[in-house]
This record gives sequence, C-alpha cells and structure tokens, in this order.
Amino acid sequence: MQDSLGNTLSLIDGASLGAVNDFVEGFIASEARAVHVLRAAEDDSPIVQAYCAALHLFAESRDALPNALPFLRRAQQGAARATPREQRFIAAIGAWAEGDIGRAVALHQEQASEYPRDLASLKLGQYHAFNTGDCPGMLRLALAALPAAADVPYLHGMAAFGYEQCHLMREAEQSARRAIGMCRKEPWAHHALAHVMLTEGRLSEGLDFMQGVSDSWTGLNSFMLTHNWWHVALFLIDLGRDAEALAVYDQHAWGVEKGYSQDQIGAVSLLARLELAGIEVGEARWRELADWLAVRTHDQVLPFLDLQYLYGLARADRPQADELRRNIEAFAPNAPPSVRAAWERVCVPAARGLLAHARGDWSGAIDGLGTALPRLVEIGGSHAQRDLFEQLYLDALVRSGEPSRLASAQGLLQRQLNTQPESRRLARQTNAVYAALGLPTT
Repeated sequence: MQDSLGNTLSLIDGASLGAVNDFVEGFIASEARAVHVLRAAEDDSPIVQAYCAALHLFAESRDALPNALPFLRRAQQGAARATPREQRFIAAIGAWAEGDIGRAVALHQEQASEYPRDLASLKLGQYHAFNTGDCPGMLRLALAALPAAADVPYLHGMAAFGYEQCHLMREAEQSARRAIGMCRKEPWAHHALAHVMLTEGRLSEGLDFMQGVSDSWTGLNSFMLTHNWWHVALFLIDLGRDAEALAVYDQHAWGVEKGYSQDQIGAVSLLARLELAGIEVGEARWRELADWLAVRTHDQVLPFLDLQYLYGLARADRPQADELRRNIEAFAPNAPPSVRAAWERVCVPAARGLLAHARGDWSGAIDGLGTALPRLVEIGGSHAQRDLFEQLYLDALVRSGEPSRLASAQGLLQRQLNTQPESRRLARQTNAVYAALGLPTT
C-alpha cells in the first residue's frame, strides 16, 4: 500500500489507510482532519502509532509527552517490520520526545533527501527548525523535496515560508503565488504572503488579499484559522482601523480551541498589540484569557510559549505569573542541551522583562528585554510574532520618559516607519516621541 503522496506503507490493517491519509494530507494542508489518525489507534502498524504519538506531542503541554509515549513505544517495538522511511520517521519522533531537537531535524533532513515525497516528515522538520530559530534549515528542507514533489501545492507554501523567514522576499512571494495558483485554498501560502506584505509595508494590499481569501479558510485546524485572522488584525491595527481589529479578536482570533497553546499565545499577542496601539481592550478580556493560561505554569515545552503565557498572566495580575517565572528559571539550567542556551540566555531575562512591563516597571522591562532581544531568534517564532517583544521594549523606552531612552525610541520608531509608511500606528507613536523630544512632528 501507499499513502496519497506515493510513500510505501507497511500497514497491518488496510482499513487504516484512510486515517493515515487524513493525517498526511491534513497535516500538510493545515486541516483539522489530521486528528482522524486517532481513529486507527488500535492498529499496531508502527507508522500509525508514530503518527498518533506526533499528534499528541503537538499539544505542546506538560501532558503531551505522557500521552504520546504509549504510542511511541508501540511504534518503536514494531519498527523492525516497518519500511526504512517509516523507521526514520519513528526515530525522529523518538528524538523529539527525548528533547533532542537537533537530532530530530537531522533525521527529517535525511528523509527529505531520500524520500522527498514524505511531506509530513518535512513539515514536522520545519516545525522544529522554526521553533529553534533555524530559518535556513526550514528552507533547506523544502528545497530538498521540490524536484520530486513540485506537483504538491503545499510544498510550495512550505518553501514560501522558509524563503520569507530567510528574508528572501521575492522568492517567498513567487512560491506562495505558485502554491495559490495550484490550490486557492492553501492557507500556509496565504500566511507566507501575508508575512511578505507586512514586512514590505504593503498594508492595504495585504489586508485586501487576506480578506479576499478568508472564505477558503474552512476545515482548518484552530491554529491555522486563528493565526491567519491574527494576520488580518495586524494589518487593521497598523492601518488605524481599531474597532475592526478588536472585532477580529472577538470573532475570529480567540475562541476556537481555547485550551490549545497556539490559540492562547495568539490571543495574548493580539491583545497586547491592540493595547500597545492605544486601543482599549478592557480588563475583562485579559481576565478571561488568563483563566485559560493559569494551568500553564509547569509546561516548559517551548520558551516562546512560556513567555507569552507569562505576559498574559502578569497583565491580568495573576499570581501564577510569578510561579511561571520561577519555574522557567528553575527549568532553564536543566533544559535539554540542544535548547538550553535559548532557555537560559533568552527566556530567563525576557521573562523578567515581560513581568516588569506588565507591572509598570519600565527600567526592569528595558533591562530584561534589552538583554534578550539580540538573541531572540533562538526561541523560535516568526519575525512578526517576535515583534511583540520589540514593541514592548520600545513601549518601555517611551514610557520611562528619560531623554536618553526617548532618543533610542526615536531611532527605532523612525526606522520602522521608513519601511512602513502606511502605518498610522507607527506614525502616531513616532509623533508622540518627537513631541516629547521637542522635535517637529509631521
């Protein structure tokens, strides 16, 4: 048997083929049907068990590993009867479970070279590279598979995002448009093109594009759905369409899967950005969101996630924010070696800075975030997502009121405004700083 991409399968129960294809196709297309593989959980086929393990690990919670391990153990026990491709995938899931992300990425890279139509493996490799700030690694994975899988639109979407994260905007746009030309419903390519347009200051064009394809965002997993609407909100914020941006938060960006990590951090990030743009969001939204974040204090799965949980809790004035900061500081020296520096050198100071910002300690925010920012890429996330931390740092500079810090803020803001001339948000913030410095405003 083969999956829908032509990869040979060693299934014990042929009835599992549909569930396997739902995982493979759903995963690369960002569709919710990927979870259908759990319907085949009783099939002891090693690849089925490995896919179930991967699905559980994607929960990105402290319960993810215990829930995944029974499936991973069954996959490993049966690996001898699996194909070489399946064996490597099982080994990559094992490395992920052990926290050896470098090893996992290396295995996915080998898979992309030897079995380039195993696009579920490739997508997972990109996920790990993304979470560790390895943007060239994301692109390298996609390029390895392109000669053999150029007929699959989702691969062009993966390449587009890899190009964009490497600042190769023309190539990113070409790949995204190729993907969309092959399949209009390609939400990851929509997402990559939104990144390009935001980075290049094409704000009105980006908003029109994303709203124009939003009707195709059906059947998606909650992350892809809420995250694409999150990008819509970013365009609205910068264009000064405040009420519409807040409505996107209420109607699209929060509330699909409130218990899921990615939905939660998207909500934290968007609420914070709305406030930083001077939009009143109200305390009730922060309190409601914090109710869902309060269980995250012991997660320590990805530093990028923990930092946003912490800010949401601190902004809602929850005591769990201090507990999470202490847990981050205790975990960091004991993190897996491949990610320890990101926890120790970036996450710990950033956590202190975020907590300080939420409590109005501008000097503490500047010190903590200022220490973390030069190495922020190491905690993963996209350029657009990490911009939240830069915005909070800039806000602290401005709100400190100190002339030297206002001078630093002027330089940062003006450079941003030069590349985003459409941004009413940046124009408003820049004018306020110029006024405080006694300089003419525009």
